[in-house]
This record gives sequence, C-alpha cells and structure tokens, in this order.
Amino acid sequence: MKNTHLQHPEDSILTGDLSVLDWFLAESELSVKIDGSPAIVWGTNPATGNFFVGTKSVFNKVKIKINENHQEIEQNHTGAVAEILHHCFDCLPTFSGIAQCDFIAFGGDDTFTPNTLTYVFDEIVEQNIIVAPHTFYATDTGELKDAYVIEDSYEFEDTESCKFVKPDAWQLDEDFEEIVGFARQMSQLVTFAEPFEAEKIKIDLNRCIREGREVDPDSFNNSRLISYWFLIKSIKEDMLYLCRNNGPKAYIGNQQCGGEGYVRVNDYGMFKLVNREQFSHANFNNLKYRCAS
Repeated sequence: MKNTHLQHPEDSILTGDLSVLDWFLAESELSVKIDGSPAIVWGTNPATGNFFVGTKSVFNKVKIKINENHQEIEQNHTGAVAEILHHCFDCLPTFSGIAQCDFIAFGGDDTFTPNTLTYVFDEIVEQNIIVAPHTFYATDTGELKDAYVIEDSYEFEDTESCKFVKPDAWQLDEDFEEIVGFARQMSQLVTFAEPFEAEKIKIDLNRCIREGREVDPDSFNNSRLISYWFLIKSIKEDMLYLCRNNGPKAYIGNQQCGGEGYVRVNDYGMFKLVNREQFSHANFNNLKYRCAS
C-alpha cells in the first residue's frame, strides 16, 4: 500500500471509483485516530541499521531528514519540533521496523491539547512523552524514501519514559446491505468527474466545510454527483455513529466529542471515518493546525 493521505469515503467516489461500497460491507480492522502533532517516524534505518527519529520528512525523495543522533536533529530541525525530536530520541524504545506515531504531549499532567482536540486521561501521566502509534512501513530498496505502508502491527508496551496511546476500537453490529445496494443503483444515474475536476470539487467542498457553510448541490455544475456524494457521506456517518473506543475523553473546546474519528481497513482500502462538520471544521480553523501544515 502506498504511503498516501487518508481519504474520506465520500470523496473517493467523485471519479466513479465505487470500491468504497464493497469497503462498507467487508470485514474490517478499526483503529482510533488520535489528534496529535507533529507526526513522528522512528525505528531502525534500513540503510544503516541504526536507530533513528524524524518527522515525515524521512520519506522525502530529495531533502531527506533522518536523525540518528542529537547532532543531526539540531542540523535538520528547529524550534518545538527539534525539542520534541530530542525527547523522542531519548525516550522512544528501539524497534526493528519503521513506525509512525502522533506526538501528544510531554507528561506530568492529565489534560493535553496537542492540536485541535483536548484529551483528558484518567490519571496523571508520569512518563516523559506521550505518543499514539498508528502506521507501520517497509521498504524493498533499503531506503526510507521508498517506504510503503504495511498492514502489520506491533503492540508497544509503556516504558518508564514513554506512554503509548492505542485505544481499542470496535463497531456495533448493523446491516448496511440495503443502503449500499441502493447506492449501487443510484450510481447508474450519476455522471462522474474526471480526476482534475474531482480535485477542484474537493477544494470547493472543503471550503464550504472550513467556512461552516452548508454544501448545496445546486451550487455545483454537477449537482447529481454532489447529491450522490451526500448519500455516501450519510452511509459513512451511520457507520461512524456505531463506532466505539476506550481511549481518553476528548473535547473540542468545552464540548465532549467522540474524538477525531477512526481508520477502517479491509481488502478494499483504508479510509477515515470523521465527522467533517465537527472535527474537520474545527481542524481547518485551528491556527496551530494551519501553521503546522
């Protein structure tokens, strides 16, 4: 699987790729998305056999920033990111593979706001750093720039200096056969977009969400496609409503929420289940998030 950005299920159908309909019905693995920042990649550098830490820039094709010691962190990074990487280099355990996590916070409290969400733990976290591992990689060339996502997983145990946050996630039983069958039928009435048109539509949809405006199909040139997008989005939201986890409590401001969302993986792909009107709107308008991106 390529090292690509996770899509919303509803965005994937804009060009006529309807594999998401099979994805809705297939047996899946579910995990919790944690709203941390920045993304940290660490493990064993296959090119040297040495322990390393870095951001996603370790995967760059040209300006690659892999840090195998504190001096390289100083050379490659500045400010808060450098400080976090120094602590991660000292606190993350050695690992024979390549893993990615979201940095949540330095320990010493029970409440943390790493990005858009605030997380409240049941007790004060005593470890130096708190991270949420979520993705694992391999490479066939021995170079991190050629790394790709693998489905293998590894359960990290807390150490004296590092707390790992990886809540259990599950989905309540529900039969989606009927609504997915209806979506298959309705797809025959839709004229789907060319790839370049689909990208423009995504930009316009995200602009509406960012500005808190309702998406109006009639404001798009292809209103039937946007109506179909709403249908897929509604199936996604029904599935999201059935997801549960046992992670720390999550808040947007003072309002408790279900967290950032979930990642659902099966033979038909990997998509994120996120309430776009709640989390994505808040994330778009989070100054810290916009600066980090």
